[in-house]
Amino acid sequence: MKTAILLFPGTNREQDIIKAVTVAGGKRPSVVWHRDTALPEGTDLVVVAGGYSYGDYLRPGAMAARSPVLNAVRTFAADGGCVLGVCNGFQILTEAGILPGALVRNRGLQFICRDVNLVVGTEKSPFTGGYRKGQKIRLPVAHQDGNYTADAETLKRLEDEDRIAFRYADANGVVSDETCLNGSLRSIAGVLSENRRVLGLMPHPENSIEAGFGGTDGLPLFKSLLETLS
Repeated sequence: MKTAILLFPGTNREQDIIKAVTVAGGKRPSVVWHRDTALPEGTDLVVVAGGYSYGDYLRPGAMAARSPVLNAVRTFAADGGCVLGVCNGFQILTEAGILPGALVRNRGLQFICRDVNLVVGTEKSPFTGGYRKGQKIRLPVAHQDGNYTADAETLKRLEDEDRIAFRYADANGVVSDETCLNGSLRSIAGVLSENRRVLGLMPHPENSIEAGFGGTDGLPLFKSLLETLS
């Protein structure tokens, strides 16, 4: 699996993604600068990593979504390439129109940094094949603008097409508006594109890959990609 990680001014999770891919058994990813106009030849997976691209000026992801490299990512995604956007990467993908909806300020207007419980919404994607539908997992979050919103038609389409990859839950795996930490509609933590080859999620699977650092619930995501794309 040949992985390319996008790097913007303010990105700070690219090394975490490199570690996750290599721990899962993949080759060391390459890093692609945001002003580049093409992806490395033979790229199988593009990762838009977390951080604070352009310092989150205007709104998170808005400026990065207009960087030259995003044109290549749009083409790559439209041609069936796999794209993973984590946290700020999710925000960038929605701002770029590659994924539906938007990420707005958290309910309560506070930055949230802690481990959260999630329920896997679907097994049917290159990203979630290593989980079971309904499985409860635990991943860390670190965001201020992780409140997923979309119009009613988009939400219905996501539900009907089984494109909600992860939802926030309580310690018992129960999903409800009351226990959703940031106010996301339908407790959405991650969504898939129409062709199921693009995933955006706010939690950080790359920071849950080793037991000594809090858990390994993020590792199946990277192993699933490796199995699919190798």
